[in-house]
Amino acid sequence: MPSYIFVSPGSDPGAGLALVDPMLSSKRPSMGTCRPDLRRMVRPGDHIFVISGSRGRTIPQYVIGGMQIDQKLDDQLEALRHRPENALHFDGNQRAGNIIALPDGTQHPLDEHDKRDREKFESRIKNYILGKDPVILETPREVEIGRDRSVGILSKIFDIPGYRMQQVVGRGRKLSNVQVDQLLRALDDIKREARS
Repeated sequence: MPSYIFVSPGSDPGAGLALVDPMLSSKRPSMGTCRPDLRRMVRPGDHIFVISGSRGRTIPQYVIGGMQIDQKLDDQLEALRHRPENALHFDGNQRAGNIIALPDGTQHPLDEHDKRDREKFESRIKNYILGKDPVILETPREVEIGRDRSVGILSKIFDIPGYRMQQVVGRGRKLSNVQVDQLLRALDDIKREARS
């Protein structure tokens, strides 16, 4: 079963740059617009993890969190019936929601991505993921420890030496079941340490 970890450019919740997709912070995690290639390949039981985007060498990237795939829906029209609360909207200036299709199948007017390319839009709305068992580094202390340790954790898991996320993971990597278990344990350890 292929599981994946990938970098989400522009996302760094620890620095106030929200992770819009996947949506991990809810009790009902989901993924609907980002990385259509990964959403196509994963199956129920697999995991997806996400790393914060690069903000320069002075702010280390970290593993934001992940989820297990519970179910895959054919497209976002089906997702609208399951999770209408995930329809694209803005909370103040912050984009929220990861369903960019309107009930009639057209692109939501607030979604500016590939606005003139119907083929890319149709590719982006396929394979909506409903997740379960999310794990996310949320508190300031969890994020601080995550920034300090994520590269080392992934370097050990992948047996690739490196001091920067790009050296160890690049844009993304496939994870074996053993590597998924190692990463879940490492994230749990960070959360436990942050609480103590």
